[in-house]
Amino acid sequence: MEQKDKLFKEIFDSNSKKIFHLCYGYTGDTDAANDLLQETFLKVWQNLDKFRNKSLISTWIYRIAVNTCLTYLRSEKRQAKDELTENIIENKIEEFSEKNEQVALLYTCISKLEENDRLIITMVLDELPYHEIADISGISEGNLRVKIHRIKQKLTELYNQYASV
Repeated sequence: MEQKDKLFKEIFDSNSKKIFHLCYGYTGDTDAANDLLQETFLKVWQNLDKFRNKSLISTWIYRIAVNTCLTYLRSEKRQAKDELTENIIENKIEEFSEKNEQVALLYTCISKLEENDRLIITMVLDELPYHEIADISGISEGNLRVKIHRIKQKLTELYNQYASV
């Protein structure tokens, strides 16, 4: 196995699950998330030689994934997404246990947030360190903490609205 192939496999293995979660947070659709995951890692493969270690490789990959997701959302003009997400989640809920229903509901609520808020909360759920999230989202760590607090409040409100239906 070539050196680049080996390195890429390690990078993919250690980052693909988080990147899938990020893409799913943007789309609420497993197939679209898988497509965006593949597109992200295709870009990682094509640009691996250009990575300069100025940031963590995971931060670099997140940036690529975010840009890939945003480009996808802009090109698709995903107005139908909310309806689509609800249908997908309703269909899957039957397969879920009660805990998984809560997770599905959480993802429904996340899909209702603005793009930037979805990105940030997805990284929080993936347990990325705050300094890394701040670096990726381009805001200071202090502002990030305030923003996360507000996002959690919004999510709580949304969750309670949906849970009471």
